Amino acid sequence: MRITRRQGLAAAAAILAAPRVGFAQGQARPLRFVVNVGLQNLDPISSPSFVTRNFGYMVFDTLVSLDGKGEYKPQMLEGWDVSADRLTWKFKLRGGLTFHDGQKVTSEDVIASLKRWGGRDSIGRRLMAATAELTADGPDAFTLKLSRPFGGVIDALGKPSVHVPMIMPARIASATPPTQQVSEIVGSGPYVFQRSEWIPGDRATFRKFDKYVPRSEPADGLAGGKIAKIDRVEMLTMPDIALRYAALTRGEVDYLEYAPVDLIPRMRRDRNLVFAQASGRANLMYAVSINHFQAPMDNVLVRRAIQQCLDRAEVLGGAGFGGELGKPDCTSMFMCGAPYENKGGSDMIANPSIDKAKALLAEAGYKNEKIVVLHPLDSPLLNPFGAVLIDRMKRAGFNVDVQGLEWSAIAQRWVQKNPLDQGGWSVIPVVYTGFDMSDPLSNLGVGFNCTGNQPWGYCEQPMVPVLQQFEAESDPAKRKALAEQIQKIAIEAATFPIAGQFQSPAVWRAELSGVIDFGFPVMWNIERKA
Repeated sequence: MRITRRQGLAAAAAILAAPRVGFAQGQARPLRFVVNVGLQNLDPISSPSFVTRNFGYMVFDTLVSLDGKGEYKPQMLEGWDVSADRLTWKFKLRGGLTFHDGQKVTSEDVIASLKRWGGRDSIGRRLMAATAELTADGPDAFTLKLSRPFGGVIDALGKPSVHVPMIMPARIASATPPTQQVSEIVGSGPYVFQRSEWIPGDRATFRKFDKYVPRSEPADGLAGGKIAKIDRVEMLTMPDIALRYAALTRGEVDYLEYAPVDLIPRMRRDRNLVFAQASGRANLMYAVSINHFQAPMDNVLVRRAIQQCLDRAEVLGGAGFGGELGKPDCTSMFMCGAPYENKGGSDMIANPSIDKAKALLAEAGYKNEKIVVLHPLDSPLLNPFGAVLIDRMKRAGFNVDVQGLEWSAIAQRWVQKNPLDQGGWSVIPVVYTGFDMSDPLSNLGVGFNCTGNQPWGYCEQPMVPVLQQFEAESDPAKRKALAEQIQKIAIEAATFPIAGQFQSPAVWRAELSGVIDFGFPVMWNIERKA
């Protein structure tokens, strides 16, 4: 079922028209948070969308979690031991882990889930390729034996964003290919998904899972005790920015994933609102997803021409992220201010121009072939970026076929490889966080190199051995030097052109306490102040 923009506006208007809920009802009130785009795909493994990741953290749990300091901590695990040669890893599950269907979480569920994730995710594929054995040592323990060095085992298991290695029952994970959406949503996380109440693209609801046993440590980032303090949570989509703002200020919703950028100065003066302060990997990066399977996008010169259309200052300014919110001078694919920031290949994109794009198209022998651009109209982050991208591509001489759609529809087409006349695509403006982009093995323009399991389909042979060296290396300095080599290859091949780094903070009602300021919505640990 696809919800239209008009239906989304009607649903949002209905929320605003409803009687205001009295503050005295406190914790009985649902916690309502508004996400950037509509939720269509419920499977965090098959879908590359942030909204599905946000959904996944409500329902599922992970073996390892990233805390607020960027350190990896046991979550579903009690802990682990590693051999002296770092090739044998032994893990033990903590007690009290239960799925929403009442079944105990076992090592067999973990193994099946990791193998499914490993068939889809960039880091997961590499970890599984380096694994000789992944075996159960009873119901609550398992062993991972590597066939070769892999420098980031715990980093991989604790990957915080797309695709997150979330654990589901073996009966579901084993029966569903990683590129297909699971038909049943059964997790072991702090909330249970209420599927009967789901309106795809508009609303998803959750209730507290009474049998969830949180860790004893305080909540910290994605780590620590995930305590559901409010019984019911609603994830909403409101395409209209004014409605989002009105709903938050009136108290009909509690939390916005992204504050409306044009309204931030006004909202900062409102004592009833609190802005997120998370930085570093919580920054975002605009980029262009290019379908390397479709001609003429398989021509590197055509891709470089698109790369030259990406004036970062114009993109960020057009989207409202000028001044202190934007970093137009950043040319690092791995995020500026992150551990692998570097200048590799940056000379090619330091000063992008329409004239350079025109020259590259002429050199490529571009014959006015149609370029299908899927423009996300309902995303406050992507709509203005898409408008700048489309304008500059037209000015460079691309024959652009603009198809304006809601993100939920684009997300479904994005993961397919159909010809252009059968719903295929050439270019999609996208945005990712530093959690996704800052590590070469998870970066969308690097980590999927030559895997063939993602729609963009890039494959640069010179990158293959350098990535292999990076994944085997554990020394930080050597890893950074390798990251610079990798970035240079990726920029020269225009695998996934970047279009500007920026901050887009979340904002929530001041009456909430315990909100975890992490960089994307974390809905446990929140309660209303008495």
